[in-house]
Amino acid sequence: MGEEAFDTLMGAADPAVVVVTTASEGVRAGCLVGYHAQSSMSPQQYCLWLSKANHTYRVALRADHFAVHFLTQQDLALAERFGARTGLETDKFAGLGVDIDEHGVPLIRQCPHRFLLERLTLLDDGGDHVCLTGRVRSAASEGGLAPLRLTDVVHLTPGRPSEDRSVRP
Repeated sequence: MGEEAFDTLMGAADPAVVVVTTASEGVRAGCLVGYHAQSSMSPQQYCLWLSKANHTYRVALRADHFAVHFLTQQDLALAERFGARTGLETDKFAGLGVDIDEHGVPLIRQCPHRFLLERLTLLDDGGDHVCLTGRVRSAASEGGLAPLRLTDVVHLTPGRPSEDRSVRP
């Protein structure tokens, strides 16, 4: 099938990594996301793909609002926190400066490059990730942005491997 060729092509894309946060029914969640993209210019819309193995996915099923935080080269420790731990076993927000927006979504203070989404759709095509599409409600970016990229975090071991997607808490 050309799996190696596909991996090579995707490696060349090297997208910025983001931390997506959300909350529902008093439960907050966040995870490191490498699959995401703008999906409309007018209106401004964005897609992100959440692993079905993640605690964030389970919370996102019931959530309507999300924050997408762009990480910088100085945020590797934050990427490790949200990418190599599971929210089922640890509070990823403990010890972080966090504000809560009017929808209960955690906003990480050390990440000034972010936007807020209102959920439009959630598509599950049977893969190990679901696609969430949202309308951009607001955006902020202070200072320069040298993004942390997927190649900067490939060494991280996920908090839950994708094979865990069928496991329910």
